[in-house]
Amino acid sequence: MRLVSRLSELVFPALLVAAVALVGSFTARANEIHFRTALVDVAIVVGLYLFIGNSGVLSFGQISFVAVGAFSAGLMTISADVKRGIMPNLFPILRDHSLGNVESLLLATGLGAAFAFVVGLPLMRLSGLAAGIATFAVLGITHNVLFNYTKIGPGATALTNIPETTDLLQGMAGALIAIATAWVYQLSRFGRMLRATREDPAAAQAVGVSIHRQRLLAFTLSGALCGFAGGLFVHQAGTITTEDVYLNLTFLTLAMLVVGGVGSLLGAVVGALMISGLNSFLTTAEGGVHILGLKVDLHDGTHLVVLGVVMALVLVLRPGGLTGGREFRLPQIWGRRHPAEGRT
Repeated sequence: MRLVSRLSELVFPALLVAAVALVGSFTARANEIHFRTALVDVAIVVGLYLFIGNSGVLSFGQISFVAVGAFSAGLMTISADVKRGIMPNLFPILRDHSLGNVESLLLATGLGAAFAFVVGLPLMRLSGLAAGIATFAVLGITHNVLFNYTKIGPGATALTNIPETTDLLQGMAGALIAIATAWVYQLSRFGRMLRATREDPAAAQAVGVSIHRQRLLAFTLSGALCGFAGGLFVHQAGTITTEDVYLNLTFLTLAMLVVGGVGSLLGAVVGALMISGLNSFLTTAEGGVHILGLKVDLHDGTHLVVLGVVMALVLVLRPGGLTGGREFRLPQIWGRRHPAEGRT
């Protein structure tokens, strides 16, 4: 029964994702994009959770890995003939070769992991404010390199002509892969050791746990999931600029993690789905939307203000998030011993 109880930690978030995909399949074509976006957001936030939730170290740099995955997957799925015409300055290996959908997602995953490993080697020795500032610097550096260096991308212009292959099915599959990976990791001995360093670093070191090694492993795995999610992201949008994977997405995904509950996989999924839905509604309402015969027309930027207020309220009223940092587990009603059992 203990195994069944722990399996529910995987099954319940997976059912939420499947339900969103199912509902999205019955909506109008114009509204389906909101459901696809929610599924991709789940994959991104679960990638954040794998490191931030298990280590307790706040990182602003995970969106850097999303950006690397998104631009690499998007760039390599554009036809070579098209790239020669619109991006002639690319390195020849990028300009003259193309990949399919699955191969591009694998490439995005690998590059995200490699980038996270290289960055994490020095940075995973930091904690607290220093780690937050250092990872934010990584985000800024990544943004500026992608924005200014036309040998590896479109630079300041938008990357277009990307095949839109992330439909509801692929979005659901991608989110489930991310959830399953995070679940397996947190149940593994590596996940338990990392959480031990989060709860009591001195005690963990005293029993032989290497804080740097465990953080680096989780950071690298998180980078792989974020790169993979970036591939889903770009194939869902069909076009991307460097601003799409910068500060707004960083703030939005952290808000999802905080609101749902940074300490649990369920919280990451619940927060991603709820905030993604709210953000989609508010963004649509900024362009004007009719609700029950009434026109709602919000001012530009309202969605950022509302999301900021929601996150602040959750931090004040429920610091553990909506889930309280707890997973969904089935009650263990079988196998319990009666208080009188075992007495002589």
